[in-house]
Amino acid sequence: MTALSEPRIVAGGWNGGEPATTTQSLIDAWWEDQQEKPRPHLGASLLGHPCERWLWLSFRWAVREKFSGRMLRLFDRGRREEESIVLNLRRIGIKIHSTCLDEDGQSRVDFGSHVSGSVDGIIEGGVPEAPAARHVAEFKTHNLKSFNELKRVGVFEAKRRHWCQMQVYMMGTKINRALYVAVCKDNDEMYTERIHYNPQAAYEIVERGKRIALSERMPPPLSADPTWYQCRMCPAHEFCHMTHLIAPECVNCRTCAHSTPLADSRWKCEFLGCAVDPDGQLAACASHALHPDLTPWKFLGGDGEGRCALYEIDGVKVLNGSGPGSISTGDLLRGVRVAAADQTDAPF
Repeated sequence: MTALSEPRIVAGGWNGGEPATTTQSLIDAWWEDQQEKPRPHLGASLLGHPCERWLWLSFRWAVREKFSGRMLRLFDRGRREEESIVLNLRRIGIKIHSTCLDEDGQSRVDFGSHVSGSVDGIIEGGVPEAPAARHVAEFKTHNLKSFNELKRVGVFEAKRRHWCQMQVYMMGTKINRALYVAVCKDNDEMYTERIHYNPQAAYEIVERGKRIALSERMPPPLSADPTWYQCRMCPAHEFCHMTHLIAPECVNCRTCAHSTPLADSRWKCEFLGCAVDPDGQLAACASHALHPDLTPWKFLGGDGEGRCALYEIDGVKVLNGSGPGSISTGDLLRGVRVAAADQTDAPF
C-alpha cells in the first residue's frame, strides 16, 4: 500500500493538490462589480468627519473610493449583522420598528441643503435601563482592537463620528435618547451604551454639513502634512498631497464649474439653466468644465461666453469645455495623466 503524503501548504491554503485561490478570486471579483453609486446627499454618518475638505470632495464626487471585494464582503457582513441585532433586541422585549427587517424600511431624517440620513431603527420602549423611553437605534460592528477601545472609553471618545451621527438622528426624529449597539466581529461580544441628546452639538453638526455642502469653494485640508496619521490612509491623499487633480472617472456634474448646489437640495446647471437629477449628474454632459479647485493649474477665468474654463498648463493657455478650440475634460485628464506617466510634454 502506498503511503499517503503529508498535507502541504500551497498558495491559497492547505491543499494536497492545486492552489485554492480561484473560488475566492471569483467571489471577490463578483463583489467588485457591485460598487455602489455615490450618495446624492451628505450623509449623517459622515458629518462627524474631522476634515472639511474630505466632506466637500466626497459630496462633490471628486474622490471616489473603489473598494476591494474583501472590503465589500465586510460591509455586507455589517449589514447582515444589523438583522441579527434587531432580532436579538426583539427577543428580549424591546419594541423596535423602522429597521432593515421591516417592510417600510428605515426612517429618514432630512435637514435640507443636501444633509440627510437613514436611522437604523426607532425604539418605542423596552430598553432595560429605561423601559418607557423612546430611543434612536444605531448598530455598528468593530474589530477587536476598536471594540476594546470602545469598552474602555465609551462612544464619545472612541468613535466621535458615531456619536455625532446619533446626535443628528436624535435631532431629526425629536427623540432625546439613542441606544448604541456594537458587536465585535472577532468574538461576537456585544456592547451597548445609551447616548443623551445634546441639542447644541446636533445643531452645530448639521449646520457645518449644510455650510460644506453649499460651499462653492473647497475648504482647506485637515493637515498640510502628507504623513499626518488622519491623512495617510484617506482616499483623498493623492489628490490633496500629490496631484491636486481628479481622476477621469470623477468627471460628473458635481466636479463641473457650471454646477451649483442649491439650498433646496437640488443641483442646478448654470450652463443649461436647469436642475439635474442624481442620475444625470453622474453622467456628465459634453459641456463639463473642471471646477477651478479641482485642478493644480492657474485659472484664467472663462471664455467670455460661459462655455469654457481657461487654464494655464505648463505655460500654455488651454480652453476646457465644449466651445470652439476647447478640450473636453475627459480628454484633458487622460492626456495629462498619459503625459505624466511618459514624462513627456502634455499634448496641448
